[in-house]
Amino acid sequence: MGGGLILRYMWMVGLFAIVGNNWGFEIEGVEGAGECGQLDPEVLIYKLASCAPAGQDKNVEVPPKCCGLIQKVRTSCLCAIILSKEAKSLGINPVVAATIPKRCKIAGRPKGYKCGAYVVQA
Repeated sequence: MGGGLILRYMWMVGLFAIVGNNWGFEIEGVEGAGECGQLDPEVLIYKLASCAPAGQDKNVEVPPKCCGLIQKVRTSCLCAIILSKEAKSLGINPVVAATIPKRCKIAGRPKGYKCGAYVVQA
């Protein structure tokens, strides 16, 4: 019983390590078919849960935790996430959510970047 439990635990830890390295964040060598690598933006939105209030209302201050996460997300992946059906169902406003990198004062963020039908101005 002990050996099987340890093996299952190690398998789960390995799975989380692999998934954690593919969340659409800037990680060397992570490639995939979509904007967020091999993972679905419809699922990745939950990784950015701390950003939800700031993505719904431009007057809500962006929490530091959100800024830290957004800084790690590739721009193309962030666009895919905020334009996803799941984001819409959660009440995320793409126009407002696309301003989060600017509101976080992230250096090197794209200026005038087109995110679907939305353009984030400098």
